[in-house]
Amino acid sequence: MIMESDAASLLNHLATAVVVLDGDLIVRDVNLAGEALIATSAQKLRGLPISRLFPKHPAFECAVRDVQREGRSFTERELSLMRANQEEIKVDVSVSPWWKGAGVVLELGNNEHQHRIHADENRLLQNQISVALMRGLAHEVKNPLGGIRGAAQLLERELADARQREYTQIIIGEADRLRTLVDRMLGPRGQLQPTNFNIHEVIEHVRQVVTIEAAPRVNIVRDYDPSLPDFSADKDYLIQAVLNLLRNAVQAVNGHGGTITLRTRAQRQCSIANVLHRLVIRVDIVDDGPGVDPALADSIFFPMVSGRADGSGLGLPIAQSLVQRQGGLIEFSSQPGNTVFTLWLPLRNES
Repeated sequence: MIMESDAASLLNHLATAVVVLDGDLIVRDVNLAGEALIATSAQKLRGLPISRLFPKHPAFECAVRDVQREGRSFTERELSLMRANQEEIKVDVSVSPWWKGAGVVLELGNNEHQHRIHADENRLLQNQISVALMRGLAHEVKNPLGGIRGAAQLLERELADARQREYTQIIIGEADRLRTLVDRMLGPRGQLQPTNFNIHEVIEHVRQVVTIEAAPRVNIVRDYDPSLPDFSADKDYLIQAVLNLLRNAVQAVNGHGGTITLRTRAQRQCSIANVLHRLVIRVDIVDDGPGVDPALADSIFFPMVSGRADGSGLGLPIAQSLVQRQGGLIEFSSQPGNTVFTLWLPLRNES
């Protein structure tokens, strides 16, 4: 016969998060993996109703009661589990009758990690497509521009009227402007030139440049982790990537004034596009502006996509490409008053 203490010991040896509910759907026990997932001790979880764990899913409670009555099992995916700190995480939940008959067992699987890997892969694929599109379009545009500019120069030589020559100067000027835009679309294509440096050298350089450009009401706050080690990367590429991100943040708050926070941290055991790194540098650029338009959220790293009427829509895809070439990635989250662009960079000199 299985004793209750034996059952509890067995649950604690499972890697899967398990929550045991009694007949009233009150938490009776939680194994160690469950404590870690919910970020709360079993002692504090005991006595809580199921509605406390899944407050956004009242229909789920009804389905669990059906398990009690009918003795069947089922799995519900993508449920919002509320942790003690009010943080929500998405979990898959398998519900089964408990061996004592009256209660039920919840097996919780955290799929946040898989979601992040999938999102990383999508961003990298987006960037690869964007780069291919930009370069293809740039080559198609560049040759006709050269012909237009050359024809305008030849025409200018034939014109005696100074006022007419002004028109050819406009054509030449616009052709040069478009050529510069095309060169930006092509982006850097040379070999990486990695050197050893500290990420704060890059951020401080960019901060000083942008501070000169920003309006006086824009406050840039530094929140650095001084323990971050030096690492190997192409410094110029990173300067350009961080510059693009910080300029975007400044433009987001320039109109009304606001605060931008530059934050650095170390992240251990972090996956980037399904590659696990022992140590990764995390750089957050946070602004309290109006946020990214939700309609642009899925396409913000595509070229020519911009939330500003005067924006070229090239800053973010170029920054993503520069960081991706270093084995890193740029992510973002946004809501009014809190937009965060996060730059992940693996330590190349990790052992």
